[in-house]
Amino acid sequence: MELAYIPSPSRGVLYLGPIPLRGYAFCIIIGVFVAVWLGNKRWVARGGRPGTVADIAVWAVPFGLVGGRLYHVITDYELYFSPGRNWVDAFKVWEGGLGIWGAIALGAVGAWIGARRMGVALPAYADAVAPGIAFAQAIGRWGNWFNQELYGHETHLPWALHITSSEGGRVPGYYHPTFLYESLWCVGVGFLVIWADRRFKLGHGRAFALYVAAYCTGRAWIEYMRVDDAHHILGLRLNVWTAVLVFLLAVAYLVFSARHRPGREAVVEQGASDDAGDGDGESEGKDDAKADVTKAEKAEKAEPEPESGAEPEPETDPDSAPEAEAGVKDTADSGKKG
Repeated sequence: MELAYIPSPSRGVLYLGPIPLRGYAFCIIIGVFVAVWLGNKRWVARGGRPGTVADIAVWAVPFGLVGGRLYHVITDYELYFSPGRNWVDAFKVWEGGLGIWGAIALGAVGAWIGARRMGVALPAYADAVAPGIAFAQAIGRWGNWFNQELYGHETHLPWALHITSSEGGRVPGYYHPTFLYESLWCVGVGFLVIWADRRFKLGHGRAFALYVAAYCTGRAWIEYMRVDDAHHILGLRLNVWTAVLVFLLAVAYLVFSARHRPGREAVVEQGASDDAGDGDGESEGKDDAKADVTKAEKAEKAEPEPESGAEPEPETDPDSAPEAEAGVKDTADSGKKG
């Protein structure tokens, strides 16, 4: 009897009346929200407008879901189009089967369309959302736990995954929880990208390339542990070759971009900095006007005010002063004579 293991859920779906609530779908949805939330914070910190990440995600997410499903169906076509299979099952995304390679590839197409409509450069957007995508993958992998799928070789380690379902050719037992390994790896990748972006000021798509390269490194050895059916080329699973190829492309882009486009973009979204500048100018103008009013009030207070009841002294014309003095003198003389 095993004293410690990771239990599998008794079922991956709950029903709220006639509405099915599937754990796999919830994990995907939560992952998307986390990616958009973190991507928005990073985008604003780099000078972009709030909400731009979500607006582009409206294009990227549907494209990514379609791309992820297409990759899975094409690479595992025998699950849907071989004798005895129902091709309609190819549309049942909630039952699992989303290839990250297709999701990122076609999701990038959707992001490019959204970024073009928003007037945003795609590499800058990709850098902002890169760690969020890694965290979204970490959350999404728990959907495989709900479906009791994508586990590794049999093991009796304390953290072994207990598979209880016998559907789809599964054999109940204790296996390596490769879904957990990949989830933890993706968390590490997300923090690695955040650290490297702060430390080296990555720009022009290099933060995204680092995410891709780091993810592929872990995916290669985790994929090698899995025991689910897959196509093999020269003794290796198809996804292992895909990880190696994508890793090489990501590293090549990192080197090429660092040489030809060093540094980080000064402006990630046209007009965002202008809006901020207009707001500052208005504030400064108000402050200047307030200062002028204050100075005027002080000047008015500084002027001496006449005492109450005192008559103002008459103004003396400088030209009439000699005549006045002469008149006084004549009067004095006439007084003496009299």
